[in-house]
Amino acid sequence: MELFSIIFRLGVVFAIFGFIWGLIELALTLLRGGRPVQIFEIYFLKGIKYLLLADVTFLFCLDRSNNELSYYNLGVTAIILLVYFIGNLQKQQNKQLLKSFLAKNVESSEIGFNLKSEIFVIGLGIGLFCTFAFLPDISKNPLSIWFHESILDIEDTPIIGLIFKIIGFFFLISMIFKMINGFFYLLSGKPFVRASSSFNTFTKKDKDEFDDYEELN
Repeated sequence: MELFSIIFRLGVVFAIFGFIWGLIELALTLLRGGRPVQIFEIYFLKGIKYLLLADVTFLFCLDRSNNELSYYNLGVTAIILLVYFIGNLQKQQNKQLLKSFLAKNVESSEIGFNLKSEIFVIGLGIGLFCTFAFLPDISKNPLSIWFHESILDIEDTPIIGLIFKIIGFFFLISMIFKMINGFFYLLSGKPFVRASSSFNTFTKKDKDEFDDYEELN
């Protein structure tokens, strides 16, 4: 049950952090005006976002009463944070595939996606989180503390807090299915729930291949 409690808690934290960061991005977009955003700017901001999220997430690993660090919570949180980052990477890849399909001959840089940069910022975030395990004091800075306190305040708000707790519940369900898939994959080499790509419907089959529902005479 403690594992589920940690996952649920992180789901709420990630959801509220994303909400606050979304407001910041909206403000930056308004300040930018109509100027198109460059790929460097996208990953510079994403790098800051992932580093800050790793910092704030680490603060939630600390006990609120005595600031002691639970290494069990730390290990579980590191795994969940990595899965969360990888999930975002997969979403970006799916968006790239969709946009590339709709607009052929479009470079990934024009779409705002670069795989090496994605992996780099994920590595920065996870690396910083692991660094805090050895140097926890450096995780406490005015910006991360403000995010931490803001998340707690929003979570305690009656209606809005309930909405984010519902999001945290669905995050918990999603993580449970991912863990089940991983377990079955280790046992049988096949996931328990297989996700099929929608892009398969747009690919042509070879003439020599049979349709799944084609009868053989």
